[in-house]
Amino acid sequence: MKKVAVLLSGCGVFDGAEIHESVLTLLELARSGASYQCFAPDIAQLHVVNHLTGDIDEADQRNVLVESARVARGEVKPLTDMKIDEFDALVVPGGFGAAKNLCNFAVAGAELIIDSGVKRFITQFTQVGKPVGFMCIAPVMIPQCYEAGVLGTIGSDPHTAAAFELQGGQHQITKVDDIVVDEVNKVVSTPAYMLADNIVEVHNGITKLVASVLNMA
Repeated sequence: MKKVAVLLSGCGVFDGAEIHESVLTLLELARSGASYQCFAPDIAQLHVVNHLTGDIDEADQRNVLVESARVARGEVKPLTDMKIDEFDALVVPGGFGAAKNLCNFAVAGAELIIDSGVKRFITQFTQVGKPVGFMCIAPVMIPQCYEAGVLGTIGSDPHTAAAFELQGGQHQITKVDDIVVDEVNKVVSTPAYMLADNIVEVHNGITKLVASVLNMA
């Protein structure tokens, strides 16, 4: 049985991991016969958003690992607990948490910096050639985790695509339910809610991404 690490960034589209993308990832991994373990950085969130109003709650402070436990039903570990020899692949769901907590793309754009612990976590997979799947906004981190020229997609948003290429990646415009596969680097990406109008479109892309990642594992 293949075992996959899933990197979460909190809980909730506007300040953490996108819940639909995260749950559909876990579902597809299980349906494919793989096992999984969720991980998250034990750090403070950039901020907390009221998902009913869209307003930032200035009085609230939350921890990314603690919030990720909501998605993982408590079964989530800090990044430092991951032993690379125990895993065959990694999948990173999107949501603004990927752009706010895993890295600072939401505020820095193309000058983004990936959290040091997060980068160390991801590159453990890339350095030994284990496949990684990124979805939604999470692919903005791809160029900093691979050699120049790595392929990836965030769909068709020109601003994010430009940031991807400024970091050294080659962005591919892709349909909402499609994937981009870089066979050389063993990295897969799909737009998910960067383009999706509904959960079915997201599910279709994630199904393809999980299948591709597991096929390369």
